[in-house]
Amino acid sequence: MTTTEIKTTEIKTAAVKAAAVGTTGTDQAPARINFAKLAPKAFRAVIGLDAAAREGLDPTLVELVQIRSSQLNHCAYCLHMHTGDARKAGESEERLHMTGVWREAKHFFTEKEQAALALTEAVTLVADGGVPDAVYAQAAAHFEERELAQLLALIFTINTWNRIALATGKVAGTDER
Repeated sequence: MTTTEIKTTEIKTAAVKAAAVGTTGTDQAPARINFAKLAPKAFRAVIGLDAAAREGLDPTLVELVQIRSSQLNHCAYCLHMHTGDARKAGESEERLHMTGVWREAKHFFTEKEQAALALTEAVTLVADGGVPDAVYAQAAAHFEERELAQLLALIFTINTWNRIALATGKVAGTDER
């Protein structure tokens, strides 16, 4: 086989693989639905839940929780959005970089933030063993009951947003807010 024939075969193979997975060969997924447009009531309900969940919570803590959940759920769209929001709110690059490894970098986070991050991980990964009593107790020790309820609502909400973004193929860096 000549070099030209080998290259032609490679191109054809790549095209067949791309067609098999429904892409154009440019690593772009096929277009998915616009959830906000096609399910506007449900979308507005999640926006309402999001706004309600944030009430009474420190905005810095809100972003840390949203970042950690988005990391765990592998949601690049939400991670990009919330790290950007955190930067705009004055969050340091150091803390943003350490959020994914907060247990190994505890000195970057307050005990209250650590409790929130632990609860975020447990709720986000609930199928891996539920929410351990020790994790819940740690959060309850740092948050008043109403604030703890708000924190849980925030964790539920970001997990919902992550699932919406992942299921509908949202692309990081294309936030339309």
